[in-house]
Amino acid sequence: MKSQEIRSKFLEFFQNKAHSIVPSAPMVVKDDPTLMFTNAGMNQFKEFFLGNGIPKNRRIADTQKCLRVSGKHNDLEEVGKDTYHHTMFEMLGNWSFGDYFKKEAITWAWELLTEVYKLDKENLYVSVFEGNEEEDLPLDKEALDLWKAILPEERIIYGNKKDNFWEMGDQGPCGPSSEIHVDLRSAEEKAKVPGRDLVNNDHPLVVEIWNLVFIQFNRKADGSLEKLPEKHVDTGMGFERLCMALQGVKSNYDTDVFTPLIKKISETTASEYGKDEETDIAIRVIADHVRAVSFAIADGQLPNSGGAGYVIRRILRRAIRYGFTFLNQKEPFVFKLVDTLAKQMGEAFPELRSQQNLIENVIREEENSFLRTLDQGLVLLDQIMNESKDKNVSGKKAFELYDTYGFPIDLTALILSEKGYTLDQKGFEEELQKQKDRSRNASKVTSGDWQVVKEAETEGFVGYDSLEAEVEILRYRKVESQKEGELYQLVFSRTPFYPEGGGQVGDKGTLQAKNGNVIYILDTRKENNLIIHLTKDLPEDLSGTFIAKVNVAQRARTAANHSATHLLHQALRKILGTHVEQKGSMVQSDYLRFDFSHFSKVSAEELQQVEEFVNSRIAERLPLVDNREMTYQEAINDGAIALFGEKYGDKVRAVRFGDSMELCGGTHVGNTADIWHFKIISEGAVASGIRRIEAITNEAAKEYFTAQTEAFSELKAVLKNAKDPVKAVVNLQEENAELKKQIEVLLRDKAKNLKGDLKNQIKEINGINFLAQKVDLDIGGIKDLSFQLGDEMNNLFLLFGAQHGEKAVLSCYISKDLVKQKDLHAGKVVKELGRYIQGGGGGQPFYATAGGKNPSGLDEALRKAEEFVK
Repeated sequence: MKSQEIRSKFLEFFQNKAHSIVPSAPMVVKDDPTLMFTNAGMNQFKEFFLGNGIPKNRRIADTQKCLRVSGKHNDLEEVGKDTYHHTMFEMLGNWSFGDYFKKEAITWAWELLTEVYKLDKENLYVSVFEGNEEEDLPLDKEALDLWKAILPEERIIYGNKKDNFWEMGDQGPCGPSSEIHVDLRSAEEKAKVPGRDLVNNDHPLVVEIWNLVFIQFNRKADGSLEKLPEKHVDTGMGFERLCMALQGVKSNYDTDVFTPLIKKISETTASEYGKDEETDIAIRVIADHVRAVSFAIADGQLPNSGGAGYVIRRILRRAIRYGFTFLNQKEPFVFKLVDTLAKQMGEAFPELRSQQNLIENVIREEENSFLRTLDQGLVLLDQIMNESKDKNVSGKKAFELYDTYGFPIDLTALILSEKGYTLDQKGFEEELQKQKDRSRNASKVTSGDWQVVKEAETEGFVGYDSLEAEVEILRYRKVESQKEGELYQLVFSRTPFYPEGGGQVGDKGTLQAKNGNVIYILDTRKENNLIIHLTKDLPEDLSGTFIAKVNVAQRARTAANHSATHLLHQALRKILGTHVEQKGSMVQSDYLRFDFSHFSKVSAEELQQVEEFVNSRIAERLPLVDNREMTYQEAINDGAIALFGEKYGDKVRAVRFGDSMELCGGTHVGNTADIWHFKIISEGAVASGIRRIEAITNEAAKEYFTAQTEAFSELKAVLKNAKDPVKAVVNLQEENAELKKQIEVLLRDKAKNLKGDLKNQIKEINGINFLAQKVDLDIGGIKDLSFQLGDEMNNLFLLFGAQHGEKAVLSCYISKDLVKQKDLHAGKVVKELGRYIQGGGGGQPFYATAGGKNPSGLDEALRKAEEFVK
């Protein structure tokens, strides 16, 4: 059974059991501060388990893109080494929110596996929760009895809390689980050792394929458990493992989920899969990682130096590194695999096809960048080895190479071993742990339990229509973090405060009690469908009514910037082309940032046209048309632009200004005139195929023009109030150019005088006229001098060094006859010697230069030059 059929049969089965089939949520999480990535199928339904939302249908099924590379769920280091761990994987799941419970979940799971997929019942084992005395949790007898009616008791295993009690986190919904395992070993192996003895023992062919979680408790902050008012079912089945079981193979990588990619990697890298374990691991790593990175980019997460972007960069660099070390790939190659992936999975996940060009461009650029980093790291590692006194490289040095330059520690260890050096691995691990501890402490947040003040449902956000509302506090909790200190989170019966989301910052403002006491709202965020307001203090009387008031000035500036991003998007599509898509934004009160897909730098003329387009829409005084009750399809049919990587509900909000129409939940001006003016401050690249514009509006634009006027006045004063400042500056530039020419003539004269002295210092070594010398000349002067000496002498090898401020320069000249006769290459010379000045360079065989940041290494480089001619 092919993977596409396996997926569709799962969804059809549960659709026939009255489940709504919903699309996968984006793999990159945008509205849950506790998660970077979706790491389980239940993530997008947390609000229902927590009681913060009511699902439209109490029965749901889907296939969810998941990523497990950080935190508690981290499979990264296992990937490739075994045959069943992955970073990105699909989780097939079915859910019941207060509807059916254990009986249906268990009987349906068995029906699907044995009657639809026709797995051999004799190969299946199940586990049930054995109970836990410390927490006063009994054996899950209900699940046990249900399984006893289905299969022999010898194939039922009693699992402990670690294996068979599932928890969302340190706090929150949890409950016992029942796992289904499959034994895929040969008959001979089964005869030797029963499958039940290998369950949960990391055997590659006795694996868990489905976990049925019965959520019936809530874990409180003090660790105690309380029963939930409603019981839920949350199941997750590993798609790749299921395919392995159904396709009769011994590895996830031998299923048709991976074989097209593996074949393409083998072709691209001229490597054969299945012949050598080292090569096989590398190919498996690359096949897994290109999936994870491609899906992440398609969902809007570009590789970068922080947060979720750093995780994606790390996965991609791991793939590149395995190709570099084990498959001899010194040029970008991972991007070439994206087409195969898009053809294979694009039907189930159309974002792979729609974003294919972007994915390829971003990966190719990242590959080029990291390969340059590897080159630089190799030079630095050589330097570290040369400075080592006892052939033992300290863990601190290796960590600096890893942390500062992104040089992989396993590659460091490999190179050191090949060259007879040892690595202080323990020291490296200690430095790495210190960094992890710093990072963990910086981001650590401890939360108390929610304290309920009033039992009522919140109306949610009412701030589109009013910046002030009478509210009640429904619940609160204390939170503490290293970054923000001790704060309180409050939930109101309704709120005019916009919570951070969609690139827009959260509102600030005040909460005023009837007695006049004021509490300041420092920020507003959204977590699991709850709008939470952050304060330093609690009101004296929590049970009263309050006036919640948004900071009007800040909201107005933020709204102006947000509306401007919509007009900017429209302008870019009009002027640059409809290929432009929004790839991210940041909307604050003082400026806006807008990322978009485009293949080249936006010219000054194009930027001016964009500004003029937006300001024309502002001048037209276009009113806001705000439709909050459209279905997604109605809005799309009406011409609305939906943003990639966003999850939309059944009802969407469409925001229109003239011909600009987008799906958006943010706050906006009532009329484009309120934006006042739009000014682009900068434009540049974020990644290959992604550009970024930063701009200002409203008060910030006024301040900008005021500052520009003041700067112009100061410039005029410097130019002695010239009537034509532009002409005065041009005159200064012309004078400067003339002076530079005079300096060049003086330097040439200096070089001529120097030439005679240097000629006398040239010595013959092995028939080669050799000179390595420091000179006080610029790059141009050194080149002129080198070629003049080369014209006057045969068999010449010159190496000149110079210091320019904090920078060092090496320049090598080799006579063309020497290049041929002695197989010398100036580019290789400066690349080798460049490491002494902590830099690098290159050039032609007869002339090349290198630059570096360590002038103190010049003397050593000049001394080492003699080794090339001896």
